[in-house]
Amino acid sequence: MYQAIVFDAYGTLFDVQAVAAAIEKEYPGNGAIVSRIWRQKQLEYTWLRPLMNRYVSFEKVNQDGLRYAFKRIGLQFDDETVTRLANTYLTLPLHPEVPQALAQLQQRCLILSNGTPKMLTTVVENASLASRFEGILSADAVKTYKPDTAVYTLALSHTHLEKAQILFVSSNAWDVAGAKSFGFPVAWINRQQSVPEQLDVLPDHEVSDMTGLVRVLNA
Repeated sequence: MYQAIVFDAYGTLFDVQAVAAAIEKEYPGNGAIVSRIWRQKQLEYTWLRPLMNRYVSFEKVNQDGLRYAFKRIGLQFDDETVTRLANTYLTLPLHPEVPQALAQLQQRCLILSNGTPKMLTTVVENASLASRFEGILSADAVKTYKPDTAVYTLALSHTHLEKAQILFVSSNAWDVAGAKSFGFPVAWINRQQSVPEQLDVLPDHEVSDMTGLVRVLNA
């Protein structure tokens, strides 16, 4: 049915909440809350900056989100601490079922993410998955962020396929809505058993993890 599968990276393949452990070592009792605020603010900045015409790389967005989290909670920090903890995004672990699920897919596989090329290449290489993806596409190429249509268009330019031939996969409900609105068939990996965004678009498939996605595609 689909000739290519395009995956979001953060949250979909890689566990972004794993950074809580690194934070906890430096700020005992605060790992979970800092991680949660950091991720939310990181996402908000990727939505706000394009609207403000103030694009910066995702590396800076990521660090700014962490700085906000520290200030929100009232924790002391310096630039070195921010850099060190932000670099945990380079070694994020995969969700446990991802390697086996990817190995069972026959379609062309790509990543399309807000992360910078350096961030994405490094985390994929550290996870020993470089050979699995024919392309790692970064929003940095068009200097904006998802859900801007310019980012999703990168998948079309790379694959030379029609929208209907590409399945977009994300665990992020806002990204699911963005990709579906763009015109991709979409699979939502609803890891948190959340509700869909109320934006008048729904995913074509909803599963709880990558294993479920394989079942759907092989049905």
